[in-house]
Amino acid sequence: MYEPNYKAEDFSRLLGIEGMSDTLLNNHFTLYAGYVTQTNKLISEMKTKEPGTPEFNELHRRFGWEWNGMRLHELYFENMTKEGSTLTEGGEMKKILEAVWGSVENWQKEFIGIGAMRGIGWAVLALDMKSHMVFNTWVNEHDAGHLAGAVPLLVMDVFEHAYITDYGIKRADYIGAFVKALDWSVVEKRLVDAMR
Repeated sequence: MYEPNYKAEDFSRLLGIEGMSDTLLNNHFTLYAGYVTQTNKLISEMKTKEPGTPEFNELHRRFGWEWNGMRLHELYFENMTKEGSTLTEGGEMKKILEAVWGSVENWQKEFIGIGAMRGIGWAVLALDMKSHMVFNTWVNEHDAGHLAGAVPLLVMDVFEHAYITDYGIKRADYIGAFVKALDWSVVEKRLVDAMR
C-alpha cells in the first residue's frame, strides 16, 4: 500500500536575500515543513477512517488546507532569488502581461494592489488553461479562492508570517522586497510548461 513520503524542499539558497532576514526565512521554512508533515499524516490517517464518520469528514476537509499550504509555499519560495531578475524582452510572459494589462507596470500595480488588500492569503498570477488568459487573483487562506483549472504562475505569500518579523505591519515594504526578489525565469518556465 502506498505510504506518503513528501519531503520539505531545501530553500536555504534564499538565505541572505535582500529585504528578508534569515530569521524570517528560517521561521517560514519551518512553517512550510509543518505543512509537508501534516500532508503526510493526513494521507495516512484518511485511509484508516470509515467514510461517513466525523473523523473521515474532517480529515478530508483539512487535507486541502495542508496540501495547498505545502504547494503554495513551494511555488512561493521557488519564484524568488537573491539576485532578482527582470522579464525577458520578447519572452512569452512579458507579451502576455502587456497584452492583458497594456504594460508590465499596469500588471504589477494590480498584483501589488491585490497583495496589499486587507486580510490574510496569497496574491497569485494564474493562467486559465482553457482560454490561456491570465488573472491576478486573491487566494484566501490556502483552500479558498483558487481558480479551477488555472495554473499558478507567480505566488506571493501575504500571511503575516511572511513579513511581520521584519516589517511589523508594514506589508507594503515586504511586497517591495518580494518584487525585487522575483525570479522571472521560474515564472516564464511555468508559463511555457503550462502552454505545452
